[in-house]
Amino acid sequence: MTSADVARQAGLSRATVSYVLNNTPHQSIPEETRQRVLTAAAQLGYSPSAAARALRSGRSDVVLCLLPDWPVGPEVGALLTNLSTALAARGLTFVIHPVIPGDRPVAEIWKAITPAAVLAFEELSDSDVAAMRGAGVASVVALLGSSRRQRRELEVSQQRVGRMQAEHLAATGHTRLGYAYPDDARLRHFAEPRLEGVRTACAELGLDAPLVQVVPLDAPDAAAAVRRWRDNRIGGVCAYNDEVALALLAGLREHGLAAPADLAVIGVDDIPVARLADPPLTTVTTDQNAVAAHLAATVVAVVAGEPQPRPPGSDIVTVTRRGSA
Repeated sequence: MTSADVARQAGLSRATVSYVLNNTPHQSIPEETRQRVLTAAAQLGYSPSAAARALRSGRSDVVLCLLPDWPVGPEVGALLTNLSTALAARGLTFVIHPVIPGDRPVAEIWKAITPAAVLAFEELSDSDVAAMRGAGVASVVALLGSSRRQRRELEVSQQRVGRMQAEHLAATGHTRLGYAYPDDARLRHFAEPRLEGVRTACAELGLDAPLVQVVPLDAPDAAAAVRRWRDNRIGGVCAYNDEVALALLAGLREHGLAAPADLAVIGVDDIPVARLADPPLTTVTTDQNAVAAHLAATVVAVVAGEPQPRPPGSDIVTVTRRGSA
């Protein structure tokens, strides 16, 4: 269906229909006429051409998200869902494309879509950034990278997560801490800043550095980690996330032990099953609505060439206190 079909259905001129469908400014269209056009468009299933709209406005309304090869758990899923909703409220379309090592170059992906902006969760190369700028495509790096050349919107909140884990365990009387690192290398971009937050908090509190162990999602392997922590008189463990924390609870049961009496455990994310664990899992959670709203506002500002908003404060990261720590 085209705008000409809508014009015939509504019994109006193509120019009037075009003004309504494109929200053309400085046109005095009676509300009754506007509703006739919109009703006709709905009856015919008319959808405006994205390519034509881009030609008229000079830019696309697509925000391309380059999603690394990550396991998409509840936390990442919530962030992407909230971000899509927040961008839609600003008239932008959110498109997610996975970036698999050895697959298509990043340049091929964004050139095929010609977005208004690219939201990357890992650092972009200088050549990619330069090419995007040359094509009028804005770029926002949302999480982490190996240098300080590009602004990384979420690094502080990830470090804050680790700090709050350690601070909570220390406040409950634990002076020797462990860190349960995930066995999936794809998670290092989250795990490293969280671990750095734990280390920083321990140093500031005058505690020894945390004893780090890789903990698979397997009860016998988690039990081996529990044994080593117990042998080193570790009283509390900061787990990378709730799934790793649940593995530790299973590892404790393998030894006939329980949290928090034998080993306090604190997770991250507050996934739905955290409150159903035995004991219910103490965890750190981040307000993903606030994170998504900030990223959406950042994208809009970058596209418009305006100053970027300040990142959300530390109050978006909170501890949910339950029985495991």
